[in-house]
This record gives sequence, structure tokens and C-alpha cells, in this order.
Amino acid sequence: MNPIDVLRYGQRTIDELVGRLQTDDWEAVALGVWTTKDLVGHLAAFEVRFADILAVMLGESTESNLLQVDYTTFNDDQAAIRSDWSVPEVLDEYRGAYDRVMLGAARVPEARWTEVGTIPWYGPEYALDDLLVYSMYGHKREHAPQLEAVLDRPGRP
Repeated sequence: MNPIDVLRYGQRTIDELVGRLQTDDWEAVALGVWTTKDLVGHLAAFEVRFADILAVMLGESTESNLLQVDYTTFNDDQAAIRSDWSVPEVLDEYRGAYDRVMLGAARVPEARWTEVGTIPWYGPEYALDDLLVYSMYGHKREHAPQLEAVLDRPGRP
């Protein structure tokens, strides 16, 4: 598996959809009570956290406290934190975190990606590449249809 390619493909999916959003689309409901902006903010929080995970793997300092945040309420808490942010602020965080992820991922040794037990909080039988596929790529692909639904909603100009 090529982690850099997996990261690029997941991001390409979201970037393509976000690139088609119009101003009114950002306040449209995309998932439950979340607007499109909330959903992209949620993805941004995952990106920030993954960048921090990679930093830890590389023996570096994290840039956020998201590794210490309660995982059981992470999604709603992080969406709420970003709810008053502007669309450019949400996108800046998301894209900046993705850039950090890509820089970190390029420096993770190939063998480290598949080393079982390096992320015991996720499960002792998992490796970093599992987290990449399930929590990053899969997560983006999971939310892509919700962004597509915003783009395809009735009455959209």
C-alpha cells in the first residue's frame, strides 16, 4: 500500500466536492443537524488529529490538544467549536492540516505504517495503515455522499 496515494485519493474526493459548493450550500443541512460547513469542519478536526498522530509517530510535538479530547463526544464537540467559524477559516484549517498530514506521512518510515501495536488506543491488533484506511480515507468516502446530496438537493441553483 502507498499511504501517500491513499491520502491523496481521499482528499481529492473531498476537494472535488467542496470545489463545486456555492455560497448557499455551506449553510444547507448535510448530515442530521450539521450544515455543510459543520461537516467539513468535522473532517478538518479529523485531519488535525491525524496530523498530530503522525507527529507523535515521528517523535515530534503536536499542534493541537485533539489527542486528549474525549473520543465519545469528539464529533459533535468539534463541529460545535467550528460552527461560528467562517467558511474560509474552516477550509484553511482543513487544508493546512492536510498539508501537515502529507508532510508527516512522507517522513514515516515504510515499515512503521504496517507495524502492529503502534496505536494501542485504536486496538492492539492494528497498525498505522489501518487507521489511515479506516479513519481517514474511509471516513472521507463515508461523508462524500452527504456532500453530493447537498449539491443535488432540490431547488439548488
